[in-house]
Amino acid sequence: MNIQALMKQAQAMQKNMLNSKKMIEEKTFEGSSELVAVKVNGKREVLSVKIKEDVTLEKEDLEILEDMITIAINDALKKVDKEIKEKLGSQVGSLEGLL
Repeated sequence: MNIQALMKQAQAMQKNMLNSKKMIEEKTFEGSSELVAVKVNGKREVLSVKIKEDVTLEKEDLEILEDMITIAINDALKKVDKEIKEKLGSQVGSLEGLL
């Protein structure tokens, strides 16, 4: 096998992965629960947390709200993971944890 051809192929794969990763990082993902909606970017940074307007909470409901925020954030982050798998899939392989 030609080493130069192999190197070119590896460079092309690397370029495609970097382009896909950049596209994912620039995308916004939304997650939600019954009471809360969150937005995160592909870098896994929380951009916003919104409590739905029709919700009135008493002090004792704070724990429920905290759980709903956690659920919504995890929902959005799962969408980031799904996008990474869809866009980078076979290219990522065992490198998935590094992204």
